[in-house]
Amino acid sequence: MRSENAAAVRQLDLFRNIHDDTFHTLIETSFLQRFPRGVTLIRESEPADFLHVIVDGLVEMFAATDTRETTLDIVAPVGVFILAAVLNDKAYLQSARTLEPSNILMIPAEKVRLAMETDPAFMRAIVMELARGYRRMIKDLKGQKLRTGAERLANWLLRTEKDQGHPGLVEIRTEKRILASRLGMTPENLSRAFSTLKAHGVTVNGLRVEISEPEALAGFAKPNPLIDDPENAVWLAID
Repeated sequence: MRSENAAAVRQLDLFRNIHDDTFHTLIETSFLQRFPRGVTLIRESEPADFLHVIVDGLVEMFAATDTRETTLDIVAPVGVFILAAVLNDKAYLQSARTLEPSNILMIPAEKVRLAMETDPAFMRAIVMELARGYRRMIKDLKGQKLRTGAERLANWLLRTEKDQGHPGLVEIRTEKRILASRLGMTPENLSRAFSTLKAHGVTVNGLRVEISEPEALAGFAKPNPLIDDPENAVWLAID
């Protein structure tokens, strides 16, 4: 594992304040692997063998039945999945697959559980990560329950514009059907939501979205800190 990748992983809240010996033990027993696009990394109902850290790339978290599939979230670097299943030595509750070529660090689950028992700083970090993840899940649920599809899309655009750091521009890094599923919509509803946002300065050209009237879009979206403020600088899939 390259030193710059290890340094990026070290900056995760989960690992930032743990003892050096603990971190080195976790890294030394792990392996970094490059996966192409479209690879299923884990499947729901399978035992949690590894804690996964996405170093670069993009990963979709999803769940499925025989006839339906839904996107639960999208993990960007540097992000962790799936923590609760690893700690409880239980089956995964969701699946994960790469949306683009990705470097994934896989830390053996038993090493994570041992580090939790022997390093109080790691235990505290785990508790805080789970608490942030729980709050993030509640915020996500509130957005799904309290907002229309167009309002969810508008707030997603505002958050993503800020995260990507390009004022007035959002690049959709996934297929639109995946974005629709993540926002709790069908592709048809997503198309209608984009049409609704035209009146608020949103123009779509393929996967490129331009925001010409940010104040109008914000006025429509009505961002709420009890829904939209991030709990953490990086993404964490709990279980």
